[in-house]
Amino acid sequence: MKNILFNYILKNFLKRFFLCVLIAYCFGMILNLFEEIEFFKNNNQSFLMPLMLTSIFVPSMILKLLPFIVFISSIWFMVKIRNNKDLLTLKVYGYSNIKIFFILAFTSFFLGWFILIVVNPITSSMVKYYEITKSQYARDIDHLVTFNNNGLWIKENLKDGDRVITAKKTEKFKLEDVTIFHFDNKYNLYEKIFAKDVDIGTNDWKLKNVIIFELENGIFKKTKKTIYNIESIYNYEKIISLFNNSDTMSFLELIVDYKKLLSNGYSKRFLNQSLHTMLSLPFFLFLMTAIASILTMNTLKKSDNLKFIFLGLVISVLVYYFKDLSIALGQTDRIPLTLSIWAPIIALSLFTFIGVLQINEK
Repeated sequence: MKNILFNYILKNFLKRFFLCVLIAYCFGMILNLFEEIEFFKNNNQSFLMPLMLTSIFVPSMILKLLPFIVFISSIWFMVKIRNNKDLLTLKVYGYSNIKIFFILAFTSFFLGWFILIVVNPITSSMVKYYEITKSQYARDIDHLVTFNNNGLWIKENLKDGDRVITAKKTEKFKLEDVTIFHFDNKYNLYEKIFAKDVDIGTNDWKLKNVIIFELENGIFKKTKKTIYNIESIYNYEKIISLFNNSDTMSFLELIVDYKKLLSNGYSKRFLNQSLHTMLSLPFFLFLMTAIASILTMNTLKKSDNLKFIFLGLVISVLVYYFKDLSIALGQTDRIPLTLSIWAPIIALSLFTFIGVLQINEK
């Protein structure tokens, strides 16, 4: 009998969770689809393109909303079993408030790890595809920066043409084995520059051990220089900021390829922030489920349903802003960045501990 009741709790809780995910997905599709249609309106693309891009982008949005989706689905489940007297039935068969609380909270906890390990790599790949595909149709893009197996590639527009830069290696503020191509407005190559290393700490790039091939009368003339400067719209900070999108990196990628990402030029601070944010997800899901259980288990009155809805909305907003405020304090070095990520978890844990003691007495 206990196994049947356990399966009942688990099955119905997960059912509410997936229904909430489906509702969030539908709302996300509707809201983002208008944006994609607006983006593609001058590109002569069929409706299928914005629809496809929206469908692969929305899952990453849902992952960011998971703590609140879990919170809403937990309240929904608890209100339902409280209103139809199933909560009383569960108590008759030995399922106390604290036992139901732990079943729901640990289900959310393990669900968080499943999402990090299995779902997150899929959504990160989808976001990468989304960004690559969308960039191909962007009319206002006058530059391109990308890392691939051949190193770093940069494209930027100049007044009299285009510049393409490729570097085999990146080492903090420096690029190594650099080749720079200059094209005129008709995409004809008129200059080619080789440099052993380039300091990109500022927009005034300093090239060392330089060989320049410049087109003169249809022939490329070779010139060697020890030091050579070029002005670029990019510097180290700007290049790194273009890759500060944690949605394109999966949890497993951060764990397995952490050192490789650092060698590719990613900021250690950014990688640590992304890693700890992902690691905190299962604990966040646990605590949001705990808060929902504490709110709904304190009373059996059906008249309190509206109160739960109102409190749920207020708590969701407060947690969202508290989390953002804490991270903002960490990013501005008011508090350590790692602490800023875990501070909301610690604060909610204290609140949950007090609440669990109360519902255990009910």
